[in-house]
Amino acid sequence: MATPNYGYEKRQKELAKKRKKEDKLKAKADRKQGGPGEGDAASDEPGEPGSQPPNTPAQS
Repeated sequence: MATPNYGYEKRQKELAKKRKKEDKLKAKADRKQGGPGEGDAASDEPGEPGSQPPNTPAQS
């Protein structure tokens, strides 16, 4: 039986973690710019800045 290559497993885990972090940052940047993204449902919560549609008239 072959011995496990722990260095390879660790590297793959680190790469997956890095990829996930980059995807998260990209999604956050897309939401900030108003572009389509996977996290659009999260920005619908009340109280967050920018959660109102931009064409809503201001109430006096």
